[in-house]
Amino acid sequence: MASYAVVMENLKERSEFMNESMQKSQTITDNMISILGSFDHRLSALETAMRPTQIRTHSIRKAHENIDKTLKVAESILGQFDLARQTEAKILRGPHEDLESYLEAVNQLRSIVKFFSSTKGLKSSIGMINHISSLLAKSVLKLEEEFRQLLNLYSKPVEPDRLFDCLPQSLRPSTGSDSKGDGAGAKEHQRSLETVVYHPPDLIPPRILPLLHDLAQQMILAGHQQQLYTIYNEIRSLVMEQSLKKLGVERLGKEDVQKMQWEVLEAKIGNWIHYMRISVRLLFAAEKKVSDQIFEGQDSLRDQCFAEVAGNSVAVLLSFGEAIARSKRSPEKLFVLLDMYEIMRELQSEMDNIFGSHYCSEMREAAKLLTNRLAETAQETFVDFEEAVEKDATKTAVLDGTVHPLTSYVINYVKFLFDYQSTLKQLFGDADDGNSKDQLGVITTRILQALQSNLDGKSKQYKDPALTQLFLMNNIHYIVRSVRRSEAKDVLGDDWVQIHRRVVQQHANQYKRISWSKILQTLSVQGASPGGNSSFTGEVVSSNISRSMVKDRFKTFNMLFEEIHQRQSQWTVPDSELRESLRLAVAEVLLPAYRSFAKRFGPMIEGGKNPQKYIRYTPEDLERMLAEFFEGKTWKGP
Repeated sequence: MASYAVVMENLKERSEFMNESMQKSQTITDNMISILGSFDHRLSALETAMRPTQIRTHSIRKAHENIDKTLKVAESILGQFDLARQTEAKILRGPHEDLESYLEAVNQLRSIVKFFSSTKGLKSSIGMINHISSLLAKSVLKLEEEFRQLLNLYSKPVEPDRLFDCLPQSLRPSTGSDSKGDGAGAKEHQRSLETVVYHPPDLIPPRILPLLHDLAQQMILAGHQQQLYTIYNEIRSLVMEQSLKKLGVERLGKEDVQKMQWEVLEAKIGNWIHYMRISVRLLFAAEKKVSDQIFEGQDSLRDQCFAEVAGNSVAVLLSFGEAIARSKRSPEKLFVLLDMYEIMRELQSEMDNIFGSHYCSEMREAAKLLTNRLAETAQETFVDFEEAVEKDATKTAVLDGTVHPLTSYVINYVKFLFDYQSTLKQLFGDADDGNSKDQLGVITTRILQALQSNLDGKSKQYKDPALTQLFLMNNIHYIVRSVRRSEAKDVLGDDWVQIHRRVVQQHANQYKRISWSKILQTLSVQGASPGGNSSFTGEVVSSNISRSMVKDRFKTFNMLFEEIHQRQSQWTVPDSELRESLRLAVAEVLLPAYRSFAKRFGPMIEGGKNPQKYIRYTPEDLERMLAEFFEGKTWKGP
């Protein structure tokens, strides 16, 4: 209990101490509030006293700021007036001395107009704007004239030699691939050995193009777009046409084409193919580059101008192709049609690119239309040729039974077809679907069938049936040999070759039977008896035979052989292997029969009067004379 009292006493003392401390703190706080209140009253009084002074100071500062701004505006306006005087002096001097400086001056005029247009409340602004605008109008007229003069000065027709130098080496006239053209196969071979690179010429010097571009931009800003369009097209269109004229391009229509001799027309077609390649890959490509640079940033105007410049020249080029495609069809035109079709296909992607804008759509469509028309005409010419071969009624007589000119013509025609295999693949279908090769085989087979049909008809003109067989043998052998030595064999196949080789052999056998069966009968006793069967073996049948009959047999043999020799030494078998084979086949039948007959019955004549009158030839004589057969010699007597 005593300790509890002590604790309570301590707590009481501490409580009293804290109460005294809080009373002191309150007294200090009240004193501070009284002091701060006094300060606030004094500051308020001071602020009230200084307010007029602050107002005057703020007004003075604002006035200074306005004066500074006014001075700066005045300085800027005066600077613009000064700049306007300097710029006007440059404009009045004209663009000839320093075009770049003149263009800068025009831009400065535009900025001055913009400045005064945005400066409101200045009485002199309207006058200055009118003056500068008038000056700008005059400057644009000078720019227009400068554009005309500069473009005209540097727009010159391109000389042909310069264009030829831009071609790949294999297509330059100096290498032999002149503008007359050459075989498609040869051209393909040359191009396959070379990386074909074309280098379009600079139609306008590169240093001039930026100046023309800047002039064009200023004219467009001034609203002179139509004048710009007119000037550009007048100058560049004429230059393009002159370049093509120098190259040799002519405007020829269907009537002009129909009047030309084939040799002249063929040369012009070869030239046209060359001109198309040069025009698209060099001239039109270079012209597109010029318009792209001069009208950079003005896509619509650029495309319109290029279309206008190129339009007439493209029409002139395509009109000749149309005239050929629409002209009267003939077999000799097929290959030039294929050449023309080939160049149009070759240039198609480039034409689509160069003439890609909608302003050039007519040119693109015209080119595609020509390509399709050439394809149609070529396909129709195939049909015409087949019919022409089958119905050929030329009276060209082949008296010696050799290869007919029609045969060699058709075979050469077919050979040329295979120089155009890649072109024909495009003509007859996709190269990947396999149909093009089959189609070429079908066409070739039909043409050769038409030829054989015609040859059958021509063979009937011969009065001698042996010559008929020799004629057919020669011509079909020529066809087979030519096919075997050409790419046609891959298309027609080995079966075709074997079948027609057997046909050649059949005609050779028919020739032997017709020519030699009668003379072989004279060497056979069987053949002499009434109703006897002819013997192709020449076997002499033992029988009783009189001397007079033997004499008659020898006389008949001599007469028949001399007659055959006289005729058939004038006939021709042009192929040496076939000629020797045919002679050997005859000798293998005739000489053994003659030897056997002469050996058996010769002694009956040799003991009589004038035996040489009957036994006129030895087997060696006959063999020598057989070697003269089918040489096409003029008969000079026995």
